[in-house]
Amino acid sequence: MLTVHHLNNSRSQRVLWLLEELGLPYDIVHYQRDPQTMLAPASLRAVHPLGKSPVVTTDDGLVLAESGAILETLIERHGQGRFAPAPGTPEALRYRYWMHFAEGTAMSPLLLKLVFDRIEGSRMPFFVKPIARTIAAKAKAAFIVPNIESHLSFMEAELGKSEWFAGGEFTAADIQMSFPVEAAQARGGLDAKRPRLMAYLARIHARPAYQRALERGGPYGLLS
Repeated sequence: MLTVHHLNNSRSQRVLWLLEELGLPYDIVHYQRDPQTMLAPASLRAVHPLGKSPVVTTDDGLVLAESGAILETLIERHGQGRFAPAPGTPEALRYRYWMHFAEGTAMSPLLLKLVFDRIEGSRMPFFVKPIARTIAAKAKAAFIVPNIESHLSFMEAELGKSEWFAGGEFTAADIQMSFPVEAAQARGGLDAKRPRLMAYLARIHARPAYQRALERGGPYGLLS
């Protein structure tokens, strides 16, 4: 039996979703973020030294970490030809690209925006606040927001080539890409000006397996 060590409002939601798509049985151990720091609890370090989620463990002692690596391992072991293009096809190249783009490119400026947004809104001595807010605003205007806009425009254009990121069929690359696209909608400025990305979100949110994963995983803050 697989066990998903699931942190609320995190990338581990993608693992639950893929497991539901595959129809595999699994257990969940729930963890809650610290409400002040938003970090994972220290108890996750007992599962993996970095103390981060997602982590998947098996009855025979295997520990899998990193959402992309987990998804690829689950597809290799249990996909039976589903949710990944055939090797050697153009779709397989796109699939590999988007599996890595999600965290390697798309999430970096979105995470930076979250950090700098919190700096602007955090409590601090009055004489420091103007300086901190000015630095945060300049960093967002000069680097962070332009990169997010560039990435969103690129993704929007790519979805003009096919309904899903890797081609005409839904794959695990769409599951992997769901988190940065949802994060962009939550805090990166994604809206109706990019109709293909918004339609993509509507399609994934309508999938029965996505809904079942939400039911099992609990409240998912990126959708609020």
